[in-house]
Amino acid sequence: MRVILRTLALAGLLASMLPLQACAEAEPQTGVTPTAAAAHPPGAAIASAHGLSTDAGMEIIAKGGNAFDAAVAVSSTLSVVEPISSGIGGGGFFLVHDARSGRDVFIDARETAPAAATPEAYLDANGELDRDRSVNGPWSAGIPGLPAALVHLAEKYGQLPLSESLAPAIRIAREGFPIYERLASGYERRREVMERYRGSRELFLADGDPPQEGEIFRQPDLARTLERLAEKGHDGFYRGDVADKLLAAVAEEGGQWEAAELAGYQVKERAPIQFDYRGWKVTTAPPPSSGGVAMAEILQVLEGWDLDKLDAVHRTHVIAEAMRRAYRDRTLYLGDPDFVAMPIARLTSLDYAAGLRAGIHPEKATPSDLLPGQLAPLEDEETTHFSIIDAQGNRVSATQTVNLLYGSGMVAPGTGVLLNNEMDDFALRPGTPNAFGVMGYDANAPEPGKRMLSSMTPSFIESDDRVAVLGAPGGSRIITQVMLGILAYDAGLGPQEVAALPRIHHQWMPDTIAAEPGALDEATVRGLEAMGHAVSAGERQWGNLQTVSWDKRSNTLSGGTDPRNPVGKVGIRDAAGEVP
Repeated sequence: MRVILRTLALAGLLASMLPLQACAEAEPQTGVTPTAAAAHPPGAAIASAHGLSTDAGMEIIAKGGNAFDAAVAVSSTLSVVEPISSGIGGGGFFLVHDARSGRDVFIDARETAPAAATPEAYLDANGELDRDRSVNGPWSAGIPGLPAALVHLAEKYGQLPLSESLAPAIRIAREGFPIYERLASGYERRREVMERYRGSRELFLADGDPPQEGEIFRQPDLARTLERLAEKGHDGFYRGDVADKLLAAVAEEGGQWEAAELAGYQVKERAPIQFDYRGWKVTTAPPPSSGGVAMAEILQVLEGWDLDKLDAVHRTHVIAEAMRRAYRDRTLYLGDPDFVAMPIARLTSLDYAAGLRAGIHPEKATPSDLLPGQLAPLEDEETTHFSIIDAQGNRVSATQTVNLLYGSGMVAPGTGVLLNNEMDDFALRPGTPNAFGVMGYDANAPEPGKRMLSSMTPSFIESDDRVAVLGAPGGSRIITQVMLGILAYDAGLGPQEVAALPRIHHQWMPDTIAAEPGALDEATVRGLEAMGHAVSAGERQWGNLQTVSWDKRSNTLSGGTDPRNPVGKVGIRDAAGEVP
């Protein structure tokens, strides 16, 4: 156990936090110690939510691949070993830095809405949201984007053939891997839904009973699907045999997808959100992610205070108030930029942040229902993340998901593909909260081909001395996890300390500060309540932050994997080989 009171005080966060369990430093490093900033990292570093996926990425680095080839290997392997969190039946966002050109690019592989998925299709006979249809089975699934992203990364940015980068995932799908606790317990939580569907029963009950911790889990159909993708690229998934099986499976269970919707899916390259915070250049996710806009608002509001000089109550107060205002704007304004006009320049401006800051009372909470709930005129938890830096200076911060535990619960027979339930991330009924308790309005209403709003926030931060890559799963709490991570890096914490940091969260509605066990002591809670805050202290832990960092002055690499997830792993490699 590592006591982190000192580091939390440096971060200007919650000085009263208690130690976290399993918070060992575990920061592997490699390199020399020059006095000037190094031009390139001394090797490669990968942090991901499962040891097998980190190993897959390091295998590809050892074969001469770059960060983008490694990203294909890590992503596809996570799709095999974390069906509870992600998979090729889902989507994701890839923030990449191409060292040769110096360009930062956001690759949007978010799922898209089928044409049949109108808002009316998700209402029951009383006009209320049909929650079962929105989160379970074929109607909950959008057109998957992750396979297209793997092809795009390999073809446009990688150095190795797609078939080589997908080889570890194919091997693990065919040979199997040991089932870990979260995979087994998650199945029990979703068992009733999953066993409705023929393909899911065939996969998860192949040995006659549900997945058990320690058993070897094999996915031969998924291995064949990945082989098709490796052989034929985009057409290997979106056309031909795999596509035909996906369409047949959706139809068998009463859903409506069209062949043209699958064949026409393409990733989008977008310009990331960029802003400065206390000497750091922050590069992060633009819409259809809400993360970059919300994080820019929060950090730029907080820049008006010296957080180190505030006591724990007032520090938590202003952080929560900044979160509250950003999530209000997320709810009202943000959606798919190809469908919705959004005031991004205004929302991310310093002047707008100053206006938000001026509305924060130093001693009183602002009730969320007093913030304007109308638009001004325009001028799981189950997700996964990985972070990569390579010796050329390329970087990848990637967050991918199938949305809730095991997505829709539905596996398409003969493919091994577990479909997502991302349709619930649309505002299917305006003003009605989704599974994460966040609401939306017309900007995030479903339309054919539209991408649902997300909270995934893959990010880079860079100063004269340091580069860090970070991101996390956690539904609507992703944004605040990453934001707290940036505050911690700014205070000089190492990656493992950043990954282990206790967390708080506020998302406008419900009007409550949520806190992990030990994040707020009793005195701080009482102080916040006296200000008018509702505090839910001691909630279960959330998130699974993965981060890597390059110290340019010492030319060392280090990484942090969230201790809340015991199967995560950091891998580092230099010319001499992998450093444990």
